[in-house]
Amino acid sequence: MLTAIQTMLDLQDKMNTKVHPDWRNQGFEWYRAAWIECAELMDHAGYKWWKHAEPDSEQIQLEVVDIWHFGMSALICAREDSKGLAASIVSDLSAGQSGSQSLLEAAEALAASCLETKSFSVEAFAGLMGASDLSFDQLYRMYIGKNVLNFFRQDHGYKAGSYIKIWGGREDNEHLSDIVAALDVSSDSFADDVYQALSAAYPEQTPQ
Repeated sequence: MLTAIQTMLDLQDKMNTKVHPDWRNQGFEWYRAAWIECAELMDHAGYKWWKHAEPDSEQIQLEVVDIWHFGMSALICAREDSKGLAASIVSDLSAGQSGSQSLLEAAEALAASCLETKSFSVEAFAGLMGASDLSFDQLYRMYIGKNVLNFFRQDHGYKAGSYIKIWGGREDNEHLSDIVAALDVSSDSFADDVYQALSAAYPEQTPQ
């Protein structure tokens, strides 16, 4: 787990640096992005008692992964010792695994912590993982996949508006899910393999 956490921290730093070379010193409110994602997660959970809706577990887990992107960014800004941070995250994830909160309660607990502290609680996030039935292995696989997709988007014109998000009648996230499921997550080249598979599938000229 420690190695996986360190890998995710390194990849998040690289992604943020790609978007803004001096991202650590910009004062971005990562905690705000995290709690807003909590609200989006609750929407997928179907909190509206006045309107019928079935919880979308896949979208809920994707929101948890998005929250993790912002949470790690906040943690990296708050602590320069990456090895010490990784060890602290491992400890806090273990401490926050137990609990009997519902999904909505866990999302509210994390959002409340973000708002009260203007930072990010790994223990509260672990509670949300448990409530959404997201294992650490799933978190790692889904995070690596989404991180690579974000790099891929940037490399293929996302900022300029020329990126093709839908091809073959499906969104890039859907293609990503198939790719990640077919690859060996334990491989040291997993991230590179995901990127290469996206490159092979992506239409370079016009959407299909």
